[in-house]
Amino acid sequence: MPLPSAGRDAGSSRLLSGATSFPGVSRKAGSRGRLAVWLVPPLALVVAIALAVAVASGSGAGASSRRSSRPARSAVAPLVPAGTAQPSATTTTAPATTTTTLPTTTTTTAPTTTTAPATAGTTSALPPPGTGLLPQTTAVPSSATPTFHAEMVALWAGIRTGDLALAMPSFFPVTAYEQVKAYDDDRLDWSDRLVYHFGLDLAAAHAALGPGARSARLVEVAVPQDLIHWVPPGACYNKIGYWNVPGSRLVYEEGGEERSIGIASLISWRGYWYVVHLGSEVPPADEGVVDNPAVGIGPFGPPGGC
Repeated sequence: MPLPSAGRDAGSSRLLSGATSFPGVSRKAGSRGRLAVWLVPPLALVVAIALAVAVASGSGAGASSRRSSRPARSAVAPLVPAGTAQPSATTTTAPATTTTTLPTTTTTTAPTTTTAPATAGTTSALPPPGTGLLPQTTAVPSSATPTFHAEMVALWAGIRTGDLALAMPSFFPVTAYEQVKAYDDDRLDWSDRLVYHFGLDLAAAHAALGPGARSARLVEVAVPQDLIHWVPPGACYNKIGYWNVPGSRLVYEEGGEERSIGIASLISWRGYWYVVHLGSEVPPADEGVVDNPAVGIGPFGPPGGC
């Protein structure tokens, strides 16, 4: 509760003013008698003045003493209820950065794989019957397997004799083709376009061997590993993808001379290579094509294709 010092000081001022200035006091010359009377105030008045001065001094000192003895305020931390955690600095942890590594295509140039010449008993190594009915995989075929060897033996038998039926085990199966393509009639396209031109190209290759065709011996099949590439869905009217390798070489010996012709396109199904175009991917109408006949191993490729 505040001390009433302001009112007390005001009252004291009024008392002190009455003690030092009185009404009717005159200091003119010739008034010596009356002045003398006034200079000797009555005893009661003197005592009253002295008491008033003493009271005023005591009141001022007491108020000053009380004001000076009031303790200074200090900053006090707000109370926190028991069991309540004190507020602390908030640490914001940045979210962890997730580095997403996009898949990249690495082209590795591997040595050209070759298959050995034909030997007896290779027919049993052909892809199992019904393989084309099974779903596709992304397995990359190898040209160093007994299965590929058996397929190439069948292909060479068809070229050497001019018999399409002998070569058909090496050709892409119709059941797989129906799964791959998005034509209105995949089976008809397979028979009337692909197989038809395969037969024309086979006859052209047989004619290129000449009179000694039946004695021509397959030496090797060279597959350019660096030209293997994935053909994705949506490309080449495909519903699903497959591996493709263009321009492999059938190397054969005839009349003591080594020669070769190309296989325009091999494509994959479930880890097996199959012929899909022998002489050309885009052959002329009703005409067979021999792909790059050459002395020796001849040129691979060109890159790309379906």
